Amino acid sequence: MEKLVLLLLNGLLRPFVVLCGYMINSNSFPKPLTKEEENRYLNLFMEGDEEAKKVLIERNLRLVAHIVKKYNNTGKDLDDLISIGTIGLIKAITTFNPSKGTRLATYAARCIENEILMTIRASKKLKIELSLHEPIGMDKEGNEINLLDILGSDVDQIIDEVDLRIQTRKLYRAINKVLKDREKVIIELRYGLVDGGCKTQREIASMLGISRSYVSRIETRAIEKLNKEMCK
Repeated sequence: MEKLVLLLLNGLLRPFVVLCGYMINSNSFPKPLTKEEENRYLNLFMEGDEEAKKVLIERNLRLVAHIVKKYNNTGKDLDDLISIGTIGLIKAITTFNPSKGTRLATYAARCIENEILMTIRASKKLKIELSLHEPIGMDKEGNEINLLDILGSDVDQIIDEVDLRIQTRKLYRAINKVLKDREKVIIELRYGLVDGGCKTQREIASMLGISRSYVSRIETRAIEKLNKEMCK
């Protein structure tokens, strides 16, 4: 569990253990900070107060737990997901800029999800790479050969192509599953999923007899649905 080792090295095991305890033994988490409390602890942390940082981490553990549950069916160990999510939370607190007008929880949620998704994708690439190197037979001289020997291509290129195909199939399934007819049509036209030719919102609006702004709203709603489905 490399991620857990990183937590230990940074002296941040305490919030990880706390979160594990809450998820296993109780549904009761530390209450989220109020806006005023959040601002106070952020100011203290920016002044170098490490205890304030610990408070910010522990009082946002509920957010980590909530996001981790979304990825509980990915085959990753729960402890690993918790440690990965906690690292995302720590990165969020460390890099958060209050002057941008965004609440810490909103920014942290994106960081936590990104950390989890990057780890899951890296894990998938590793599995593909391992399978490419597994022996599949012998050549005429009695030497072991693997799939990579037959393909004769750069391993990173192969992994990227395989991952792209997997994600493409998943996207098409998501389109058919979650989009309504008009949403599906607009996404297909907008991104060239039918004939390879991408059309502008104005062109689609003219074809469907609706306003360009309405096309934009439908496209935005459809993409949000697809993002949610693809992250499951």
